[in-house]
Formats: sequence, structure tokens, C-alpha cells
Amino acid sequence: MVFAHLSSTAVAAVALLASFGDALPTGLISKIKRDDSLKFSFGSEKVRGVNLGGWFVLEPWITPSIFEATPGNVVDEYTFCKTLGGGEAYKRLHSHWSSWITEGDFAEMKQMGLNMVRIPIGYWSVSPVDGDPYVQGAYDFLGKALDWANDQGIKVMIDLHGAPGSQNGFDNSGRKGSIDWTQGNTVSQTHKALNKIKNDHASHPAVAAIELLNEPMGPSLDMDTVRQFYMDGWGDLKNSGVAITFHDAFEGVTSWNDWGSGMWNLLLDTHHYQVFDSGTLQMGISDHVSTACSFGNGMASNNKWTIAGEWSGAQTDCAQWLNGRGVGARYDGTYNVNGAGSSYIGSCDGKYSGTVSGLSSADSNNIKTFINAQISAFEKADGWIFWTWHTEAAPEWDFQALVKGGLIAQPLSSATGC
Repeated sequence: MVFAHLSSTAVAAVALLASFGDALPTGLISKIKRDDSLKFSFGSEKVRGVNLGGWFVLEPWITPSIFEATPGNVVDEYTFCKTLGGGEAYKRLHSHWSSWITEGDFAEMKQMGLNMVRIPIGYWSVSPVDGDPYVQGAYDFLGKALDWANDQGIKVMIDLHGAPGSQNGFDNSGRKGSIDWTQGNTVSQTHKALNKIKNDHASHPAVAAIELLNEPMGPSLDMDTVRQFYMDGWGDLKNSGVAITFHDAFEGVTSWNDWGSGMWNLLLDTHHYQVFDSGTLQMGISDHVSTACSFGNGMASNNKWTIAGEWSGAQTDCAQWLNGRGVGARYDGTYNVNGAGSSYIGSCDGKYSGTVSGLSSADSNNIKTFINAQISAFEKADGWIFWTWHTEAAPEWDFQALVKGGLIAQPLSSATGC
């Protein structure tokens, strides 16, 4: 039995309580590793990872070229497959799956000091639902990715990124629009996908964590249903030798301390971006840094292992289609969704450069300062996973390009700022 973040005296005391069969204190229970089968030392070793975004779940802003080659109604993977038809969609997606991430990327990640990758995948690639237009094949590449990661000594978090009905209405859930997850049998279908991931991959030597669901939109859902889904998912995975990861459901990073008593191997995933509202977009670099540092303090106050499972170097939302295909940016006042607009803050000229080398020296310095401060902030808790490994033309979000451009500390342990 291993205890994270506890003194030797506390470890002895908790072990004594456990030996007498007493209930463990709520503040300690969820940080306790109750078995020796976990493949990553959460709580003692910092997670330093990267997301493989845009690979198995299409996002227009990560790979705009894929969407530019389709009619304007194609805004997500659902409409991509439905509009193109199964044969053509499979042809294009198989080409993408074969090239967007390769074995060589994992070797490069290792050289950059990364010890984990988070791999988003949609339910439709794991356990398809009758009537959906999605095409199959991504799940086979997931198996290859696990072997590539293992060859480099990199651990993997498999992240169920999209649920039937859409858990958040975002394009990154597979289907943009209404939030219909929890309706009908969508929750049981989600558990079916998770159980298949567990049965197929939990025993793989690279798989250190499975995330139950990415970003369920708590404010738009019944949180009792979300919490029950998490509890049932934990029950299914609790003896699988993986950290059972759950997103904070936008309820706040410190809002889960009273939940999870009696549950072990829980890993809380919170996402920290400072570009999706006008207030953060108006901040200068010092405010961006101080906000990140305060957020890291909140993460560290939790009674569960806590990581920032998504974050970036972005300080504007100027990247093409970041807010969705055909949607503008809040920063320059072109944002318009269902009649909701935004006020001009500044010009996106030069902000959306396409490459790290095309950034101004001022923007480069600010991005470097912001990224390294966030690394130090999130390592006050249990670590971080950057979004994303690479993009076609969004440099503030492109870990690979940012390291090559000298904007991310090497070694990663040397990052400072908080």
C-alpha cells in the first residue's frame, strides 16, 4: 500500500486505521493507492504529458485542411461522415489516422521529457451505436499507439472524449449542437464503451489511466446523474490496475473534495484555459500568470490526485475555427453564435500566424512566460497534459512546435513562474 502526499507518521496512522478495518478519513481516502498494480506513481511522480488531439476525434481548428475539403455544413466528425458517406469518409479518415500521429512522434515526445500521453477517442470508434454515420478503424490505431508508447516508456491515459448524444454540445464530442447525453440509454451505452476499453486495454503495460468522460457539461446536466455515472464507472474499473480519471464537469477544481469517500485510485482532471471569455482575453501577461498560479494552488488543495489534463499557451482565441467552423474570435469581435456576439478587444493580425517563427517577439515572450508559469503552477499538484501535440496552424497550441521554437523549458523540470 502506497500513500501519496502524506508524511511517514500519517502513513503509519492511516495504515493502522486500515488494519483495524476503520473507515479512512475523507480527506485521505482518494489519494490512497490501494493496490500495487498502478503503472504510474501518481502523487509522487509528476505527470508531464501531451494530448493527441485531432487524431481520433476530428476538430476543425486542429486540422482545418480536412474540413476545407468538405462542404460548409461539415462542422464535426458526425457531419463529416454523414455528408461524405461511409466509403469516402473512411478513405479520408484512414489516411489521416495513418499519418497524423506515427511511431516517430512517440520517440520525439520521450526526447522532450514527456512521460504520458492522453489519447482522446469517441464512443463510436469503440462501441458503435446503430444509426450513427461514423466509420470504423480508429480503434485499431489506438492499439498500435499503446505499443508505440510502451516502446518509449511513455504511459497512456485513454480518454473517452465523446459520448452518445454529446455530453457538452462541442464539436470535440463528435457532434456539435444539443446536449442529449443522459437521455434514453446513452449512459448505458457510454458504460458499454468504457467496459470494452477496460477489457481490451486496461492490462496493457502502457495504460496507466482511463478517463470516464471528457468535459461533461455539468451546468447543463443533472449533476446527480453525472456523479452516479462516475461512481458506476469507478465500480467497473476499480480492480483494473488503472487510475480512474474523471473530469470536474466544469463545477470547479476544488468542488469534488466531499465526493469519493471509500473510492481509491481516483484522478481528478481539470482543464484550464484563459481564452474563452472576454474577461480573460483582456488580461495582460502578468494577470494570465497570476491566474494560473492561483489555479495551481487550488489544484494542490484537493484531497485527490489532480492534474490539468488540458491547457495551452494561448492568450487569444484567434486560431482559425477554434470556436467552431465558421465561427469567429471573441478577441477581434467577429464571434457570433446564435446571435451572441462579442466586443472588439484587439486585432488577430499576427496573433494567428500559423507558425511559431511567425509570432512577434512580444507574443513569443508572453507565450513562453505563460507556458512555463503554468507548468510550475500545475506541478504544485500532480502535473499536467498539454493540449495538444501538434496542429496544422495554431502555434500557441502546438507542443511539438513550441519546444522546437524554444518556448517550452527543456528540461521540463526547469520551468518556473509560480
